[in-house]
Amino acid sequence: AKQMKRGFLRPPFIQPMFCKNIIIDGITIKNSPFWTINPEFCENIKIHAVTINNPHSPNTDGINPESCKNVHISDCHISVGDDCITIKSGKDAPGRKMAVPAENYTITNCTMLSGHGGVVIGSEMSGDVRKIAISNCVFDGTDRGIRIKTARGRGGVVEEIRVSNIIMKNIGQQAIVLDMQYAKTNPEPVSDRTPKFRNIHFSNITGQVNQAAYLNGLEEMPIENVTFSDINMEAKTGFSITNSNKIEFHNVQVNTEIGSAVSASNVNYLTIDNVKTYTPIAKSAVIDLKNVSDVFVYNSFPVLGTATYLRLSGDKTKSISIGNNNFKNAKNGVVKEKEVSETVNVISGDKGQ
Repeated sequence: AKQMKRGFLRPPFIQPMFCKNIIIDGITIKNSPFWTINPEFCENIKIHAVTINNPHSPNTDGINPESCKNVHISDCHISVGDDCITIKSGKDAPGRKMAVPAENYTITNCTMLSGHGGVVIGSEMSGDVRKIAISNCVFDGTDRGIRIKTARGRGGVVEEIRVSNIIMKNIGQQAIVLDMQYAKTNPEPVSDRTPKFRNIHFSNITGQVNQAAYLNGLEEMPIENVTFSDINMEAKTGFSITNSNKIEFHNVQVNTEIGSAVSASNVNYLTIDNVKTYTPIAKSAVIDLKNVSDVFVYNSFPVLGTATYLRLSGDKTKSISIGNNNFKNAKNGVVKEKEVSETVNVISGDKGQ
């Protein structure tokens, strides 16, 4: 049979444009053909107590505000075939030219039961995304929890993001994704085409997931200033971090089935404060660092059965400091591979290295 050609997309279900003072409250929407609620260039939006049930089909996203200001999403129940909630602000040069950011969003007290991502930012973020607070939500059965994505060519900045008090269960891939190489391209000189991720903070998160987190910056523009505090994950694999600066872990527990709790490469200014696993893997260090600099590891107390707590490798690794750790339960507190020329600076209080 001859395939029909069409020059248009399936329509969104609700799509206000250039509007102010919008309230969508207490309704149920089923089987939307495309994005379900898609306000564009709007201000002062309240989406409350909305239930969305869509088929497992592409682009059946739940709530997708684009280049909006003052958006409040609360007490919603979303089960869809694509992303549950997505924040966008234009794509590439046209988005940068319009320069209308997505800003001042709160997302709270929502449940997401299926979808590619619980809350997603990007990849269209060329007009900037900033001042976003996500709290008190449950993700159960989504492919990913929080996903922030972009690529070379987008430009724009994602910044001032807070994610707190989140429970994740049955997450098929990562609990947290910050990916600046969503489309694989070669490094290029920094310009208005270069996107930025900075000042993003995660706290009080519990999860049963496939991978704890995946951070992948650009070689020419690393992810910057990300913190993880009070995190408890049951995961097949742990945190993987590449091309990033100013990353901090505070009171983080990751019980993995494979590999390290935290692995990082090409990272500068890394803080490891009370990171532990209760499932140490015999052939993997709890913390595995390669080509890192300005690292501070403290308040670490590995459990019995830990082979190696901290492994250092790569000829660019330097300026490593440790303090107030107790490595007595580990066979090796610190292992430094032969290509690492600098000595580890022991500040104070370390036992059992």
